[in-house]
Amino acid sequence: MASLASVIEQVPRGVFAALLDAAVRAPVRPERRLYSTDKTWVKASVLALTLALAIGFTGGSIALYINLHGLGASQSWLLGLLQGLPLLVAPYLPLASWRIMVAGLLLAEISLGHHEEFMPWPVTSLLGLLPVLALVAAVSARLVAKGVSVLTITVLAIVPILFNGLEPWFGLILSALAGLALVFGDAVGGRRWAEMTLAEQAELRRQDLARQAVLEERSRIARELHDVVAHHMSVIALQAEAAPYKIPELPDAARATFTLLRDEARAALTETRRVVGLLRAHDETAERVPQPGMDRLPDLVASHDGLRISLTVIGAALALPEGLDLSAYRIIQEALSNASRYAPGAAVSVEVRYDPDRLRLSVRDDGPHGEPDTSNGGHGLVGMRERVTMLGGTLFAGEEGEGWAVLAELPYDDAHDPRGDS
Repeated sequence: MASLASVIEQVPRGVFAALLDAAVRAPVRPERRLYSTDKTWVKASVLALTLALAIGFTGGSIALYINLHGLGASQSWLLGLLQGLPLLVAPYLPLASWRIMVAGLLLAEISLGHHEEFMPWPVTSLLGLLPVLALVAAVSARLVAKGVSVLTITVLAIVPILFNGLEPWFGLILSALAGLALVFGDAVGGRRWAEMTLAEQAELRRQDLARQAVLEERSRIARELHDVVAHHMSVIALQAEAAPYKIPELPDAARATFTLLRDEARAALTETRRVVGLLRAHDETAERVPQPGMDRLPDLVASHDGLRISLTVIGAALALPEGLDLSAYRIIQEALSNASRYAPGAAVSVEVRYDPDRLRLSVRDDGPHGEPDTSNGGHGLVGMRERVTMLGGTLFAGEEGEGWAVLAELPYDDAHDPRGDS
């Protein structure tokens, strides 16, 4: 006993942990997914296959226990069900199936004792165990798989050799078959798990890039609109400061109000510049060129010499609010850039319609191309959507017939209704 205790003490603790995990501690639910599908026909195929194998191996084991090993019907049925029926749930609970099947094999060894037969179990029981071993290795942690391998070899080789008269060379073959099944399952499961992990990481990266694109476009839009806001705030400050000089008989209370209005406008202008400064990248200098508007649309069309562009303006051009004017120009600019990038040489029709309540933009080309990819830094569609959302409009960007279309509707700002301009 002392020598046995010393041998046990020399065994690494990780081995006992692996054996306990495999036998009782590890959860029976798969620790990693081998496959993921919502297709009904795939689930039905897996169920039909496992049902056929479970029935075949269970029936074969029962028959061989009765006819070859000479066991009674009740005992044969018990051993056959333990060693074959767990195959039915093996794709979903492989570790639980393995535990039941190994317990059935061990119970057969105890029941038969030293027997004249070549091995104490039917061959159908061994055939049913191999795919379960592969599934366990595919979906379980590496430590659990190690414990499963040790316990399986113990039940298939060591115990039968010592107590059931199994030939050592055949026990070695059985151990090799079990090891091959485990190695195969580990390789397939590890590869599949790596592929699924990479796919999940790629999707997370795509989502992060999409969020980053939205933030960058919002910052760019804010920087572009800074000039518009700064202009209005400057006008308010100047008019408030000039009011006392334009109206000499202005009451003192009104003078105080205009003074407060001037100071608040200057403070707002200062804070706006500070915020835009935070949004600007470290290596980005302030833009000195005035922001473009729809009056520069002909120049924009002429600059895309790689496209055959026709420009149509319907309705009288209205004096648009600065933010709307800039955003409309940028949307058409990005739509033409996408056409140049993805459908060079295509015929493009640009239509601008000044309706009484909204501005309608249409850019259509006849060149087939897929949706521009925004995951690699191309933020065109993101920018268009952000501008349209900011203005409370609607946007369609997608395939239309054999080409591509960008359709935007931008309502006029009620506070700057162009119908009231004269």
